[in-house]
Amino acid sequence: MEYFLTEQQKLIKSLARRIAEERILPVRAELDEKEEFPWAIVKDMADSDLFRIFIPQQYEGLGEGSFALCIAIEELSRACCGVALTYAATALGTVPILFYGNDEQKQKYLPAIADGAKLTGFGLTESTAGSDAGAIKTTATRDGDDYIINGTKQFITNGGEAEIYTVIALTDPLRGSRGASAFIVEKGTPGFTFGKKEQKMGIRAAATRELVFHNCRVPKENLVGREGLGFVVTMKTLDASRPGVGALSLGLAQGALEAAVAYAHQRRQFGQPVSAFQAVQHMLANMAMELEAARALVYATAKTIDSGAKDFTEEGAMAKVFATDMAMKVTTDALQVFGGVGYMRDYPVEKMMRDAKINQIYEGTNQVLRNVIALQLLKRKALRE
Repeated sequence: MEYFLTEQQKLIKSLARRIAEERILPVRAELDEKEEFPWAIVKDMADSDLFRIFIPQQYEGLGEGSFALCIAIEELSRACCGVALTYAATALGTVPILFYGNDEQKQKYLPAIADGAKLTGFGLTESTAGSDAGAIKTTATRDGDDYIINGTKQFITNGGEAEIYTVIALTDPLRGSRGASAFIVEKGTPGFTFGKKEQKMGIRAAATRELVFHNCRVPKENLVGREGLGFVVTMKTLDASRPGVGALSLGLAQGALEAAVAYAHQRRQFGQPVSAFQAVQHMLANMAMELEAARALVYATAKTIDSGAKDFTEEGAMAKVFATDMAMKVTTDALQVFGGVGYMRDYPVEKMMRDAKINQIYEGTNQVLRNVIALQLLKRKALRE
């Protein structure tokens, strides 16, 4: 479908696709097998100015916003969802600073992020706080001009590799989620260490580690916004990042569909290509329709965010749920088109199917986000009555 991209957006799409095809595709199987963080490819992204897309111009970025970011993520994910996630997670970790950071914080951190010199991560999830983000236990206690952070964050993308983390901690535990605050914590700060690198089912090129804080002292200047704003920062950050998860799923599904179409032409059974069988044709047709529907929803949501809309909770949840469910189905069907060989690691769809699953889980499980969507619907009905 034609989305009438600007010349700048077309350039971004072309650059991201070139990196995907020339740099990611040749090594994606090796990165997956070795669970190796793709630093060389991250440098290529930086050299191509992809990290500048989501940074405002006054901080050495391109100021292109959510839609252009989704375009880049989609193209990278078409080759490897794990590699693309290292890029998308940096955007996620930057959102709190973009939305709620003061000018001094933006001047200090955003130019280095735009340059690709420093990756970021978002420290929210804990062992007791997954879908229930308000159940965090990590604390930040004021001590003079500093805060002392104690606690452990779990399953943090880019953990150990990123240099900058936005971390949610309780400054007033008695107030529950209303007592949460957001902090910028730099790698190398005394008292801030990392747990082991997790061994995952999919997205193996992306690093996932614990963030461990033991009397970690950060200056009060690293508080993002004000005390007690942490839960708002969290919710708005996740609302803004969910189209990016949708874009990861779009690229993943696009790569799976293209692989399935190519294989269906090539594979012969009963004297003809399997693409000649109506059963296979219908599978491919359904995959293509579901993919295009998801793309339209993700793109529309990203454009809504770029328009300056104040509330996009429902749209972000819809885009994430629909696109990630679609990607799980499309990658599963793609493997089915491949048949037995699709289950083998010599072919890419086995990896794609493994990569797809996590997108239905992180940044809000699809079950919880359906509750979010329903709540927004019911709120509107109540306001009309």
